[in-house]
Amino acid sequence: MTDLATSRAARDDAASGAAARGDATPSAGELRGSRGTLPHVAAVAVVRDEEPYLATAVEAVLDQTWAGPLDVVLAVGPSRDRTREIAEEFAARDPRVHVVDNPTGSRSEGLNLAVAQVAALTGSDDGDVVVRFDGHAVLPVGYVRHAVRVMGRTGADVVGGMMVPVGRTPFQRAVARAMAHPAGIGATSFHTGGEAGPAHTVYLGVFRRTALERVGGYDPTLVRAEDWDLNRRIRADGGVVWFDPELQVVYHPRTTARDLARQFWRTGMWRREIVRRHPTTASLRYLAPPALVLGLVASLVLGVAGLVDALVPPAPTAWLGLALLAPLAYAIVVLTASAHAGLRQPRAVKLRLPVVLVVMHVAWGVGFLRGVSRHARTEHRT
Repeated sequence: MTDLATSRAARDDAASGAAARGDATPSAGELRGSRGTLPHVAAVAVVRDEEPYLATAVEAVLDQTWAGPLDVVLAVGPSRDRTREIAEEFAARDPRVHVVDNPTGSRSEGLNLAVAQVAALTGSDDGDVVVRFDGHAVLPVGYVRHAVRVMGRTGADVVGGMMVPVGRTPFQRAVARAMAHPAGIGATSFHTGGEAGPAHTVYLGVFRRTALERVGGYDPTLVRAEDWDLNRRIRADGGVVWFDPELQVVYHPRTTARDLARQFWRTGMWRREIVRRHPTTASLRYLAPPALVLGLVASLVLGVAGLVDALVPPAPTAWLGLALLAPLAYAIVVLTASAHAGLRQPRAVKLRLPVVLVVMHVAWGVGFLRGVSRHARTEHRT
């Protein structure tokens, strides 16, 4: 971790230089720091096993067209690659980058540790802005400037936009198309777009630090859906979460079917936990995958029963016919959605889309049905 005094001096020098150039004075309607200048921005991320993407993600933050002071805080969890080394190399050559240890690897706990480091860096400045980014995400160069302006104009506590998945390999590109299609994750605004305005949640998010502290930060008992839960509590406290489709962040999806299945399985598990805690949040989007899995299991049972009956003359076919209903209906839906999502895509991407959609749906559904064990629910409590 870089020395706090050195960091504060570097930040103050940057702010003084910006003021001397005349570009640190907020325009009318813009958010202001406690000294009437542009607020201090701290970009925070929880990273582990991010070697292929981390450098690009951090450089995108450091290259922001932001005239005010800016720091980057990386909460590094246990990794099997060079993630920690890359993070520490950045911190060694740039005083704006800081590394904190996240021994559990938990995203919620890591984000809270990063925000606490922001408070240590900036003191009690109530104008601070916390920008969340991700090791798999690339912020466009004007992201911070635009988000802070929207925050000042709307009075929102949270501002965010769209996740724009971009793949490098045919499989990644298929995942990217599926994630941006209603048949993949659902027609949520930060996946498929929409009008600017108040929203339930946004991708990543740019926060007033005071709003984070007011609601107690991220819930350390949640391993997934922690962003949705945080935005829910901010809204319940009277804050506004604002969606702006002009804020678009590039996201690199998982590279293999196994990693994709693990990601969606864990997401489904923790979404079940959210529904358990807040039953009114249950919706068709969340319940459709587990219903699909149950339908496919029922079809399998009916199929086995049909085969057994077929061995006993006269051989009835009703069971076998019923067993085929759910798989055939689902196959038609998947193939139709794949054809639509694969328009103007290379053949290699089109061929992988059905597989990607099935993996996403089934992994989410199985995870949701399994749910989170009592041990897992209590393991992350502080």
